[in-house]
Amino acid sequence: MKLLKNGLIYDGTGSAAFRADILIDGEKIVKVEREIAAQERWEVVDLDGLSVSSGFIDAHSHNDWFAIKNDTLKYFEPFIRQGITSFISGNCGISAVGFDKESPYADKMGAGLFGFSGTTGIYPTTREYFDAVDGNMPCNLALLAGHCTARTSVAGYENRPLTSDERERMLELLEQALKDGACGLSLGLMYEPGIYADIDELKDVAKLCEKYDRPLTVHPRACSAVSMTYPLLGRPHLLRALDELVEIARGTKLKLHYSHAIFVGRKSFKCKDELLQIIHNLEKEGVKVGFDIYSEMLGVSVITVVLPGWYQALTPKQKRHWFNKLKLNILIDATILLLGFGWDDIQIAYIGPGHEQYEGKSVAQIAKEMGKSCLDAYLDLCEMSNFKGRVNMGPYSTPEILSELSKDELSLYMTDAWVEDYGVQNPAIYDCFPKFLKLSLTGSGDTMPNTIRKMTGGVADRFSISERGYIKPGYYADITIFNEAALRDGQSDQGHPFGIEKVYINGTQVMDGHTLDTNALKHTGRVMKN
Repeated sequence: MKLLKNGLIYDGTGSAAFRADILIDGEKIVKVEREIAAQERWEVVDLDGLSVSSGFIDAHSHNDWFAIKNDTLKYFEPFIRQGITSFISGNCGISAVGFDKESPYADKMGAGLFGFSGTTGIYPTTREYFDAVDGNMPCNLALLAGHCTARTSVAGYENRPLTSDERERMLELLEQALKDGACGLSLGLMYEPGIYADIDELKDVAKLCEKYDRPLTVHPRACSAVSMTYPLLGRPHLLRALDELVEIARGTKLKLHYSHAIFVGRKSFKCKDELLQIIHNLEKEGVKVGFDIYSEMLGVSVITVVLPGWYQALTPKQKRHWFNKLKLNILIDATILLLGFGWDDIQIAYIGPGHEQYEGKSVAQIAKEMGKSCLDAYLDLCEMSNFKGRVNMGPYSTPEILSELSKDELSLYMTDAWVEDYGVQNPAIYDCFPKFLKLSLTGSGDTMPNTIRKMTGGVADRFSISERGYIKPGYYADITIFNEAALRDGQSDQGHPFGIEKVYINGTQVMDGHTLDTNALKHTGRVMKN
């Protein structure tokens, strides 16, 4: 038995904090009371001066791709250090499960962001995946099944409507994932092959979520006022992309979850008010809608993120044709002008072995060094990386927008980050959640009880994760202990977390100060199955 005494407890409900003791027996909490008398042979930890919550749950993650790595701790360590104990993974349509074992397109799984290199195996079904990772990873994991993955399985990256047989098989793959315990489905409409799906195909996917009462998370077709997805003039593109989701969800009981509410480019910031209005109107109409945010002003994506779908679908020879390059140049120049987002805002994070000299530099800076136009330099970088490079881009938000969204009752908190083997890392892997806590404590974010809820109980409720997210008897003892003074006064963006003191996963203490229990972390993580 473990007894945690004298902590200031945020129980995950959004209610005011209270001082109490927590008794843990094995993996679960058995008592939460004002005063629990210690017994002989109990392990007692005095938390006087510290605050306690359920372990933080990252509402938007891609760590399903890393839970099957040979060395999992490397990929989970920075998240644990910032108090995260559980993940909702498989987002943006790009899951590590949900495909046919014999699919000829296995090399295309991961949408250019992820793959099966260095893994313990390939596990096409949710059931096989869960069997492989349960008790063999550091943290807890729930899994969304990705539409991009299932579509790739049946048709690769072909830019066309699916045949009736292909669509039926794709839907079978997604439905089987739900039957096997996936917590929902995800769409990635900015990535291949999700960008090629028409509205009827997406409605079929949504109907599966409605049938099983599971969320549909959506990376929309555009997150900026102007993109390569729609004609340049007219209604802002991120709002058009949201209109598409309204068409899918209106009149249904769908649990619709809008992924990463961001506004790429300075000209996109003006769309914030209407985006929130549309989301809240849907909620008033009975759609179970929500969205998630991170505490960063930038984001990470594939190097091809600014390329239009028609260009990505061309053959290498067609891509080099002068007319297609001219058309692309005109479109991108117009986009930069209308977006307030330029080549100096795109930082190269990774190209590939032998191209390290480009890491950390903007496309504009690299173009100057090459003596080329920004577009030509960018296309060269794309080709160097086999169109699979990685970029950090910004601005995606402002401190003012982040402050407002963090207080919205429909928002949840997440990182949308993962550890890369090479190149420049996403800063969200280090201190995204401590920054949310700091925002609360300095008056820019939501109240502390609500902030904790949006990274614990609120996420568990949204994704129907049972016995997680709350400090309650009968719940798993995922516990994060933090110092509010250290969080308030801590310096962010230093490449390490701040303010997090201790972490327990399923009743096992895995972090004490700066020290991790690396042996325990080989087996502390459990599957969070629906």
